Amino acid sequence: MDLINKFSNAFWSTHVWLPPNTTWADIAPGSRPDVVHANYKDLIWPIPLAAVVMLVRYTLERFWISPIGKSLGIRSSRPKKAANVPILEAAYAKSSRLDNKRLAPLSKQTELTERQIERWWRLRRAQDKPSTLVKFCENTWRCVYYLYSFIFGVIVLWDKPWFWDVKSCWYGYPHQSVSNDIWWYYMISMSFYWSLTGTQFFDVKRKDFWQMFIHHMVTLLLMSLSWVCNLHRVGSLVLVVHDCADIFLEAAKLTKYANYQKLCDAIFAIFTVVWIVTRLGFYPRIIYSSSVEAPRILPMFPAYYIFNSLLLMLLVLHVIWTYMILKIVVDSLQKGLVCLMSGDIRSSDSEDLTDSSENTKVANGGTGRSKNKVNPTPAGSGGGGGAGDGGVTQRRTNNASNHNNTTTTTAAK
Repeated sequence: MDLINKFSNAFWSTHVWLPPNTTWADIAPGSRPDVVHANYKDLIWPIPLAAVVMLVRYTLERFWISPIGKSLGIRSSRPKKAANVPILEAAYAKSSRLDNKRLAPLSKQTELTERQIERWWRLRRAQDKPSTLVKFCENTWRCVYYLYSFIFGVIVLWDKPWFWDVKSCWYGYPHQSVSNDIWWYYMISMSFYWSLTGTQFFDVKRKDFWQMFIHHMVTLLLMSLSWVCNLHRVGSLVLVVHDCADIFLEAAKLTKYANYQKLCDAIFAIFTVVWIVTRLGFYPRIIYSSSVEAPRILPMFPAYYIFNSLLLMLLVLHVIWTYMILKIVVDSLQKGLVCLMSGDIRSSDSEDLTDSSENTKVANGGTGRSKNKVNPTPAGSGGGGGAGDGGVTQRRTNNASNHNNTTTTTAAK
């Protein structure tokens, strides 16, 4: 216990987290009758509130969003399951990628042709891919939340002086009161990120799964530290600026899943403009205030440099993401494509259904071997024929390959 106490005292040193000549007792709740300081004990509330957020999400998706999606004709069915082949299942569990190095050994172990293994692999990957309705529900929920959060944030901040003049974030620091509406804005925002951290393991799997998990945890860490250090004013500004563009991003994706492509493109165009205005316009104004104006008003301390460095790193990410978004638009216009948003802007929702290399092999007839101890596809799917019907099987495989040989354009937000 003594070691833990020493580490805690060293970590929470007032020389690091607070301005000079300020102690934790000075900003403790009730230390001043005219100021309501933030209470670090309140940070426990977002965790049970996250359960409420998840319950609200489940209710909306089950009884409102999903019926709307079905009424729009969005597909809710899942692909047929691949046959149970333990050796292939074990190989797939290690990696969902299939290359030539793995194909030949698997063919020997299972006594299946390479073409049959490729067919089984495609079915198995399609089995893991969520239905369009599931993705529609997830994006609609996020769109609804970001819309609510942005509107609520604007209402909360409308009468706050720092909403109109960023320099007000620093006047009187660290003795700045936390009003009830700011308290709720912070707690609900943190509860949403806590809910994302939990539901991410059950939501649509994306290629940037762990990057987004780290993003959520870092966001919670920054919000928690800003709350403890009474930096809730600048924290609330960062929140409201970031929620705005996300509304249109999620709206563009959900209209894409609903096959309203023209509406999707129009919303994506609005998203691009809003993103640039908020992330490269309003947000740099906050950075300017924290980097130039704050040092003129406040005595500097180590935590200030930590927070400001993280805000600057976020700005660098915004520049990179903006480049990627504009690259999508420019490439689409140069190629004369009608669809600006042919994939998920932030990341791929899941692995592509097939690899072009695998499709090419199947279209070319694979290896031509015909061993049929195990049928890798469900009955009625046209796979696993014997030597006598090899030509029919080959033609079916070619037709299926030619029909499904498409590519999905993905980009990172």
